[in-house]
Amino acid sequence: MPIQRRPPTSAIETSNLADILERILDKGIVIAGDIRVSLVNVELLTIQLRLVICSVDKAKEMGMDWWVNNPVFSRGESRIGSEHRAQVEDSLDRIVQRLERLEGIYPEEKEEKKPVSKRRKGK
Repeated sequence: MPIQRRPPTSAIETSNLADILERILDKGIVIAGDIRVSLVNVELLTIQLRLVICSVDKAKEMGMDWWVNNPVFSRGESRIGSEHRAQVEDSLDRIVQRLERLEGIYPEEKEEKKPVSKRRKGK
């Protein structure tokens, strides 16, 4: 039986950009790096870089869903946003009630209000 010779194959397959992007978004990629600046063995600055590139579905699988509860990135009003709004409205109601009570204790003096420009000229 004769021996068949094949041309050597490379480990790198030829892929187009769409295939590479699909693979990266499907599997995800993490790029990590540290930058340290030191002078005479004294560390002056440390920067830790972590970059994760993946699809939204993959990020949710990994538990990275910080944009879900962030009102800037969500379309509708999030649960946290509505709770915060309720707290603010409750605080505002209490302030208005307190102001009304204080106005009842200290009634306003009836005086003629002058326009701001006339008050300044009179000083």
